[in-house]
Amino acid sequence: MRGIHCPRSKLLPGDLWIPIPLDTDITSLTTSSTFYAMAIYMFFVFIIDTTISVLTIACTIQYKKLRFLINYILVNLAVANLLVSCVGSSTVFCSFSNRYFILGSLACKIEGFRATLDGMVRLWSPAVIAFERWLVICKPLGNFAFKPNHGLACCVFTWFFALTTSVPPLFRWSRYIPEGLQCSCGPVWYTTNNKYNNESYVMFLFCFCFAVPFATIVFCYAQLLITLKMTAKAQAESASTQKAEREVTRMVVVMVLGFLVCWAPYTNFSLLVGNNHRQPFYLRYASIPSIFSKSSAVYNPDNICLSLPVFYFHSCMLKMLGMGGGEDYESSTSQSVAKVSKVGPA
Repeated sequence: MRGIHCPRSKLLPGDLWIPIPLDTDITSLTTSSTFYAMAIYMFFVFIIDTTISVLTIACTIQYKKLRFLINYILVNLAVANLLVSCVGSSTVFCSFSNRYFILGSLACKIEGFRATLDGMVRLWSPAVIAFERWLVICKPLGNFAFKPNHGLACCVFTWFFALTTSVPPLFRWSRYIPEGLQCSCGPVWYTTNNKYNNESYVMFLFCFCFAVPFATIVFCYAQLLITLKMTAKAQAESASTQKAEREVTRMVVVMVLGFLVCWAPYTNFSLLVGNNHRQPFYLRYASIPSIFSKSSAVYNPDNICLSLPVFYFHSCMLKMLGMGGGEDYESSTSQSVAKVSKVGPA
């Protein structure tokens, strides 16, 4: 078992700090088959993530009807996913293939910073989408109309907030170091009582980068479901209203559960270890939540929802790939979107 407490003299000096004795052979932390299995998995994530992101961006460029507010945010998410794939997944694949982080201290900082930056965008994008749906459907501000510049402002907000939360470790509020099996990098969360104030940074990330966006998602979608159920009850004879209510309910469940699957493992593990510094743990276990977060683009709730009738991307992707898609499906999708967008309090 590799514990988190080792004499300071036995720890690697400088930026490339790891919580194991200096004489530890990194490649002996687990079996070779585990390293290679993780390399294959990360290669799979790289291919799927890149494909989904490129298709999303290409569809938006090719079809003008996709250029509306909510899809601006989805494209913004696709850009973040693509950057994670190119910088994060590819680097982790290379490191697992060699059974240690072979690129050095500077590359570790870059990979940790990029993964955190893009991860924050992927965390906040579902919250922004939920907030937009709440404003459009529940109409708390009356007939406030979203315009393209509002969509761009939402995208700028996600990147600005992501930047403000990912830069501090570069300036000695926490650090970016190898984590888990030492094949990927991220903020340090398993040390305490040092000059880098790691504990406060971990709590900052938990509050503003997990709890706040998750609370936003839950509140907005809860209000949306209440509004839709009231409308469906008032229009019980309308088949289209009932169908729209079922589709949106399914989308909400997928969004919330997908968000938790993406980010709850990393959040919970970092808090658990960060608040139990006397308890040793297997470093291989620390890799699991890290890989969950890095591969979240494959099962990210917004990418899953691209296959639901609430969005146009499904038919457009099929058309672009020469697989049809059908006008009937597209027409039915348009009607559902229109029906969902028009309901709201009188």
